[in-house]
Amino acid sequence: MADKQHLYLVDGSAYIFRAYHRLPPLTDPEGTPVGAVYGYTTMLWKLADDLDKADGPTHLAVILDKSSKSFRNEIYSEYKANRPPPPEDLVPQFPLIRDATRAFSLPCIEEPDVEADDMIATYARAAQKQGWDVTIVSSDKDLMQLVGEVDGARIDMLDTMKSQRIYIPEVEEKFGVPPEKVGDVLALMGDAVDNIPGIFGVGPKTASKLIAEHGSLTAALDAAEDMKKSKLKERLLEHRGDAELSRVLVTLKEDCELPQPLDEFKLDGVPPEPLAQFLEKHGFTSLLRRLDAGAGSPSKPNDLNPAKADTKGADAAPEGNTQPLPDWPDVDRSTYECVQTLERLEHWVERAFAARLVAVDTETSDLDAMQADLVGFSLALGPNDACYVPLGHGSDDMFAEKPPQVEREAALAAIKPLLESDAVIKIGQNIKYDINVLARCGIAVEPVHDTMVISFDMDAGRAEGGIGGGHGMDELAERHLGHTCLKFKDVCGTGKKAIPFGEVPLDKATEYAAEDADVTWRLYQHLHRRLPLEGATQVYERVDRPLIPVVAGMEREGIKVDRAALSRLSEQFAETTARIEKEIHEEAGEEFTIGSPKQLGDILFDKLGYKGGRKSKSGQYSTDQSVLEKLSAQGATIADKVLEYRQLSKLKSTYTDALQEAINPNTGRVHTSYSLVGAQTGRLSSTDPNLQNIPIRTEIGREIRKAFVPEAGNVLLAADYSQIELRLAAHMADVPELKDAFANGEDIHARTAKEMYGEVDRDTRAKAKTINFAILYGISRWGLAGRLGIEPDEAQELIDTYFKRFPGIQSYIHATLESVRAKGYSETLFGRKTWFPRINSKNQAERQGSERAAINAPIQGTSADIIKRAMARMNPALADAGLSHVRMLLQVHDELVFELPEGDIESASPIISRVMAEAAQPAVTLDVPLGVEIGHGESWDAAH
Repeated sequence: MADKQHLYLVDGSAYIFRAYHRLPPLTDPEGTPVGAVYGYTTMLWKLADDLDKADGPTHLAVILDKSSKSFRNEIYSEYKANRPPPPEDLVPQFPLIRDATRAFSLPCIEEPDVEADDMIATYARAAQKQGWDVTIVSSDKDLMQLVGEVDGARIDMLDTMKSQRIYIPEVEEKFGVPPEKVGDVLALMGDAVDNIPGIFGVGPKTASKLIAEHGSLTAALDAAEDMKKSKLKERLLEHRGDAELSRVLVTLKEDCELPQPLDEFKLDGVPPEPLAQFLEKHGFTSLLRRLDAGAGSPSKPNDLNPAKADTKGADAAPEGNTQPLPDWPDVDRSTYECVQTLERLEHWVERAFAARLVAVDTETSDLDAMQADLVGFSLALGPNDACYVPLGHGSDDMFAEKPPQVEREAALAAIKPLLESDAVIKIGQNIKYDINVLARCGIAVEPVHDTMVISFDMDAGRAEGGIGGGHGMDELAERHLGHTCLKFKDVCGTGKKAIPFGEVPLDKATEYAAEDADVTWRLYQHLHRRLPLEGATQVYERVDRPLIPVVAGMEREGIKVDRAALSRLSEQFAETTARIEKEIHEEAGEEFTIGSPKQLGDILFDKLGYKGGRKSKSGQYSTDQSVLEKLSAQGATIADKVLEYRQLSKLKSTYTDALQEAINPNTGRVHTSYSLVGAQTGRLSSTDPNLQNIPIRTEIGREIRKAFVPEAGNVLLAADYSQIELRLAAHMADVPELKDAFANGEDIHARTAKEMYGEVDRDTRAKAKTINFAILYGISRWGLAGRLGIEPDEAQELIDTYFKRFPGIQSYIHATLESVRAKGYSETLFGRKTWFPRINSKNQAERQGSERAAINAPIQGTSADIIKRAMARMNPALADAGLSHVRMLLQVHDELVFELPEGDIESASPIISRVMAEAAQPAVTLDVPLGVEIGHGESWDAAH
């Protein structure tokens, strides 16, 4: 036994929500949701393992919240009022999580009327008084108030997400004050999540500065009287009561009754019997097998992680999660090799050729693949079998000594045959970036697989949020491998202390870079096997995987923009916004900051007296677009001017200014970045800069598109699918009237107008067009009423009439929703799944939002699949016709933009049209033709 007692207090409530969001929805053999239970169990097991390997505790307890209410609600009724109720499928898991804790034979502490933080504070102080050290397993900022030492008994924290110990220096770095002053800072800044008011407008930096300068909350508030006149002074004086209330709310209760004495927290090993029964009952068979085999004994669970277990029973798709990981060793960064000689690099290349599959990752100087310098690259051939090859490490100081590295050109020459070999598969995570970096080094990487795209094609929508919609490597490693990767900031630092990757010491650089390749290799081996089991092979192999090198090539091509034209537009926008700003101030009767929602709201509703203003809990009026449009309908010309002001300001900052800055100095062109996982339905998304949101039908949007131009002697050609989503709806919903109209080349909106109104004119056709698209997006009566400027009852009559005229559409909507509610996902004609985990939510807003998205997802997703297939086939078709010099530059929604010599328009146009029209075949045969409209000109605008 250790000489000194060391108590670990686990913030179990934080573990629960981390576990819930970490894994896809799972159910046990009885159909009970257990995703969070499973994640919690493995996280607790891993914690025990980590602590056993380190200086383990002598005592340990898990602390949970008993209920959502506490004594703080009696002090302030709005406390935590902003928090949404827990997800519907998480509620039945709370008691099971308590069972899981007790299955480990660990104390599970929960008391009514107090929060877990209060029980943690009470036990921590009680142990400290007895001379024990205490570690709180949490990253909760409120608990940082407890950190410190009394008579040699120390309280610190352990953030398991970052594998970081938190003590006084870390607290001071975060808050700018010692732990005992953290409560004062929290009282000033408030907490939107817990609905602690604080002082409006006082953020963390200001709060820290005030407490650091004055020493306490009371002193800071007292000092406000003597401050110079300012907004801060006004807020401190006006909201003193809120700050003092907040100080009470953030103060931890340290004198709760102790339901169990500290001595009962003593660790004496975990008896296997209750744990085995629990694992068996809930179908965690892989965990049970490992327990029986002794690979992770209950007294010393040494290598369990969530991904090494059976995840049987995933939300309506159990076959998708029955693949346990092979019995790989845990990631061990000490095994990675730093390759510093050509001989060792050639050895790795030889082994990669023999393996026929290698994970590849590049380290660069910039996130922009078109401007980044290659600093090094890593390879992986198996678990912990990885290396890093530095090429550009060392300081830029000419007198600084650079570490031994393979000469750049020799290394590239050695790696080029491997990366270009058809006999070796190259695996990457977002490998499009690496393709472009290496292409600029003269290496054409192929064939490839991408773990990010594989994940997306199986789990789009399942893991909500995150880079790539929850498909970034760090997230995938946590979710599937139970491994926390080194972060870039861990090796390069942050803020002013950050250094380029090329200056990172080679030992640290090797750990970081080789780990990326190692983890990518593991993810591929695990995820790729799931593709056929989940029916995702077709969409991955026939739609997305072939597109990866195509999109990479489009990014390298870029498009030319006329800098002078953009500059003129920026000047015009600046002049116009200045004029509108003056007009707005005149109508308001005073000058104010139009970009400030608070100031604008006060002007519109308090000073000018317009009706319909609604305040948020912060006391600020909403001034979003919908509010301004309603005011405009009331005749408020100031609202029209604000809307115009906002649009021009956004266009100037987002496009006319940003596009000039985005011109690559080496190519003179703008190179957008496309994401294959950026939109849940499968559409490509465009960033840095975003070229997909330029207004299409406005004169201003056309002016911006005029700035997109070809090189001298060339023209731009735009090929656009005509009403593709309506055509797909006609096919997928089997609507004879619409199918006939498309087959006969009729104006579909005119046909709808005739069916709906009995006559066709400009007004009825415009309304029919709105209705056609709105219905496909699952619009409500209120939404349609807003678009058409009519009453909701009239809108409902139109919806009812539409369904009577086209009953197939209504049947399609009902069948789609019924299917998604039962299975949890929608599917395109090519098998692309989009998950909707909130489709059965009791929360009306969540449920209806999911329903609207689910109605459109199969149609919009199929449209995205079709244009992707066209893109993948386009370059080979043009090359076969001797037109390989025709370059595909952009994809924007249903449109492809090309650059080509003017003399090739006649020969290229029919090929482009044919490839797009036939893109669905032979995988899918449509009952309606796909129409393609083609135009060309001296600018993107002229091509329409």
